[in-house]
Amino acid sequence: MSALIVSDLTVDHGAIRAVDGLSFTVQQGELAAVIGSNGAGKTTLLRALTGLKSTKAGSATWKGNSILGQKPENLVRQGILHVADGKSVIPELTVEENLNLGGIWRRDKKDVALAKSEVIDLFPRLGERLSQSADTLSGGERQMLAIGRALISRPELLLLDEPSLGLAPLVIEQIFHAINSMRQRLGLTVVLVEQNAMSALKIADAGIIINLGKLVAAGKSADLVNDPALRAAYLGY
Repeated sequence: MSALIVSDLTVDHGAIRAVDGLSFTVQQGELAAVIGSNGAGKTTLLRALTGLKSTKAGSATWKGNSILGQKPENLVRQGILHVADGKSVIPELTVEENLNLGGIWRRDKKDVALAKSEVIDLFPRLGERLSQSADTLSGGERQMLAIGRALISRPELLLLDEPSLGLAPLVIEQIFHAINSMRQRLGLTVVLVEQNAMSALKIADAGIIINLGKLVAAGKSADLVNDPALRAAYLGY
């Protein structure tokens, strides 16, 4: 079943057409990697889907309901979470205080506590640093914290923007392993925006390649990886 349907989406960034008639679908429970170089329109796409950027034309629906033009907090209550590239943690708060924000609006406090425990199991390093302020964390740890806080909200659709940005290769591997693990364990639908094409496609069910805001190709990740023309032009090898 198609859970996320984007149709002819067009978004302008000033005088620049950042997303140009983009259409794709993501199946429920699927991990879809959106691949493209700097300036391809990846971050603008996520911001449009989560109410942070107005759109020029087109539509986007989640489980049959339009999500464009809604306030981000309303989307959170519908189970749609957007995790920016490591900048969404609050540095002045402790790791635990940041995690607690993920469940601040939820009424089922027992499940919030359970979700917090699950996050610490997924990212043991956070459990070791609960009392530390977030500004003492490494880049990889901040990314874990941002993802972990989102998970405490019990999302159904998780939109991740460049989780590997600026991280060391070993940390990238850990983050991607955790993303795939949580997706399979929790049954999430995940849209993963990445420049790190091969690492993203390795864990993804589907891939969506965009360039200058336009769709280049979409399909099963294995098919995209095995296409010589796409590999040479867009996947970096």
